[in-house]
Amino acid sequence: MIESSALNNECSECSIRLRSVLCHLCKEEVQSLNDSKRSVTFKKGQMIFYEDSFPKHLYCITGGKVKLTQTGVDGKEQIVQLACAGDVIGYRAVLCHEKYSGSAIALEQTTACLIPIELFFSYIRDNHKIVNQVIRLFSRELKEAERKLIDITQRTVKERVAHTLLLLKESHGFEIDGCTLRIDMKREELASIAGTTRETATRILKEMKQKGILDLIGKKIKIIRHKELMRTARIFD
Repeated sequence: MIESSALNNECSECSIRLRSVLCHLCKEEVQSLNDSKRSVTFKKGQMIFYEDSFPKHLYCITGGKVKLTQTGVDGKEQIVQLACAGDVIGYRAVLCHEKYSGSAIALEQTTACLIPIELFFSYIRDNHKIVNQVIRLFSRELKEAERKLIDITQRTVKERVAHTLLLLKESHGFEIDGCTLRIDMKREELASIAGTTRETATRILKEMKQKGILDLIGKKIKIIRHKELMRTARIFD
């Protein structure tokens, strides 16, 4: 983790903050955030926080991508969420005064603001709009958990892999060519999100490439036939 004063942009001018749960801070609260937060950079693959450790800060991602993982019963890493700029991570452990239920790891060089826990609690205590934002965040995560449960129980593995690619497109978008997903992922990471093995995910991706639905270039995935990918995921207009 590298701390740099060069990263300490003014919170009042930060467009990322306006996309986070801290979007409705008043002028005085924005100033207190600016005075108290620390801006840091994590290298690709670096641990941001560890599973079963106690939180020391709230993390607001300002650049890059992060995977949130939990250790399964077999000791294998399971990706439970991906985070990018504007996302606040680690907040559930902070609010519940508990250890982290999982780890956070930088998928690429990532910047984040570290917010003191006491300051975050003061916003919740004094600003009902922040409370509403946190409730919405909880609700979205609950909805996502319900969706994953339905996927695991009702979708085939091929449908889950296709659906995962569509979700990555929705959350991270395309590169400038309009078809390459703007995220580099190992096949094992993609398989973890889809709830399958690396071997099965790799086989399904190759099958979709042979059908002209995708193109695979290293870790890059291009979606060539979007509607066919939607049909594969059993999603219809």
